[in-house]
Amino acid sequence: MRTPRLIRRSALVLGLSLLGLGAHAELPNDSIGQETLPFPPSPHRAYIVDAEFENLVTGRITVVDPESKRMLGMISTGFAAPSTLGRDGKYLYTADLYYSRGVRGTRTDVLTAWNTSTLSPDWEVVIPSKRAVMLPEPHALGTSADDRFVYIYNFTPSTSVTVVDTQARKVVSEIAIPGCVLNYPVGKRRFASLCGDGNLQVVTLDDAGQETARSHTAFFDPNAEKLVERAYAVGDTYYFVSTTGTVRAVDFSGEQPKIIPAWELVSDAADKKAGWAPGGWQFVAVSPKLNRLYALMHDNHESMKWEDPSPVIWVFDLKTHKRIGTLEAPAPVWSLRATSDDKPLLLGANVTGGLEVFDLTSGKHSGTVEKIAKTSIYVLSH
Repeated sequence: MRTPRLIRRSALVLGLSLLGLGAHAELPNDSIGQETLPFPPSPHRAYIVDAEFENLVTGRITVVDPESKRMLGMISTGFAAPSTLGRDGKYLYTADLYYSRGVRGTRTDVLTAWNTSTLSPDWEVVIPSKRAVMLPEPHALGTSADDRFVYIYNFTPSTSVTVVDTQARKVVSEIAIPGCVLNYPVGKRRFASLCGDGNLQVVTLDDAGQETARSHTAFFDPNAEKLVERAYAVGDTYYFVSTTGTVRAVDFSGEQPKIIPAWELVSDAADKKAGWAPGGWQFVAVSPKLNRLYALMHDNHESMKWEDPSPVIWVFDLKTHKRIGTLEAPAPVWSLRATSDDKPLLLGANVTGGLEVFDLTSGKHSGTVEKIAKTSIYVLSH
């Protein structure tokens, strides 16, 4: 059978090409994907934590420049990995979970330190296989103010916190927190947890990562309200909000937690009648430079649907607790993040996998970074 002329010519070209390769030096390594991002990072750089519902075995974090609406890179993480940024901007930490056979086999958990310039892992520490396996939450992973320790929330179903020393790069302790959840870092050597009886528990560590003290402070009545554990942190002040819109802030900067008087997001009679209430996954954010709080809001509130997203964002003055404006996104938003610089942006992870960007100085929507995630859980920024 005769070979078609086109195939004969293609084979000849391929053969000559292979001969040519053998006669020359080895080709240089491809540099695609090796771009180094600037350090220190821009305060507007965003990290979208993507649980990837369609493939939960591996998650990812998409790195975005919200100003240019451009994706800067991507990090692959383990199963439903919680993530947090170090205070000095050098590392992004993830608590990764892997199985030796992909979806089965031996489980290995590691704390991974990703370089924020190269988006590659600089080091990792094997940690006990106790890390809470749940939809990622901002306070399942946290760092001390000096980046010396990383705190990892465990659920087996007993609750505890694994403490990793980032200097020695090893696990130094496990702190039991029975009846309490998550870890809210406070200063250099403390973390708080929210307890089922309505108390705040604060654990103090020494420089070796060992517990030296523990205290409890009454905070809220769990029989009277549903307080959402996903607080928004500004320094050592944490803003908790109930499912119906009660704001409860705590200042942990002193020797004992200072409970700030509670106030309501929905105070107007007409708004109450319309059923307005907060909703979403990370549904509040605070701009420290503007001293404003931003809340995702929806009307016709239903008690079992408080995590529903919304395109409507109410703006509050934190000094007067008055609503001073409203923002609206083109698509429903699930999670909010405000940058902490003098020209802040409000970043909203929407339900279509995009990132909504608001310029808070002008109070205007400045655009959308389209399709940079599949299941955007929450957003991080420096």
